[in-house]
Amino acid sequence: MNLLCKKLSGKGFCPEHAAEVGVYLPEHSNIYDYVMDGTKCSLVEPDPDSLSRIKEVFGQKENLSLYPVALYDKEGEVELVKHGSSNFVSDLESSPAITNEPYNVDKENKLKVEAWTFDRIDDGSIDLLSVDVEGCEWYVIKHLVSKPSVISLETHYALYTNPFIGDILNWIEKNNYRVWYKDEADTVFIQNGVFKISLLDKLQLLYMNAIYLKIKKSRKWLKLAVRAKFGRKWAKLF
Repeated sequence: MNLLCKKLSGKGFCPEHAAEVGVYLPEHSNIYDYVMDGTKCSLVEPDPDSLSRIKEVFGQKENLSLYPVALYDKEGEVELVKHGSSNFVSDLESSPAITNEPYNVDKENKLKVEAWTFDRIDDGSIDLLSVDVEGCEWYVIKHLVSKPSVISLETHYALYTNPFIGDILNWIEKNNYRVWYKDEADTVFIQNGVFKISLLDKLQLLYMNAIYLKIKKSRKWLKLAVRAKFGRKWAKLF
């Protein structure tokens, strides 16, 4: 059981409709357990290689709807840059791959994919939403029809901060959500009143904000500095 499912289980929260945008591989899915236990699930993933693996692992489950598209701010076609688990839309000024490593985009890494807005997928019943799309998270939130009880978004990672973090946090406050917890890349929000945020939850969040994430950022900055001056071999020490 992954961290999100485990923590939700500990709170006694069982979604009726879980959705994930940006799956990568099924074994890494934030809602894997819900797909397997028969919960209504929607998965969105544009990369053909990931889609093949998802279909292989999940098969033709009746509880699962799979959308082979990218989610964007408008319908049409977008250019996707393939970078392992960190595929990103080329129009973005910032993504984890660009910010946290000297990554150079070339033609061999790109492919054109169909793009939808999220309201084309969202039927209004989603109560758990997980989004990890390397900088396009705001485009999903912006077009939400549902008001999920729980929302997980990639908001940070080492030196990277989501380029739309201001829009996201404004929406979160306006729609009566609060931060539940963070991990090294995601922030998980809940609607007020869904379940109680415990003292331990609050202390863990304080630790993440005040210590852990700052250490991760400093370590990444040092690694890049060492790599630039001494080469990849020495950077591996960090």
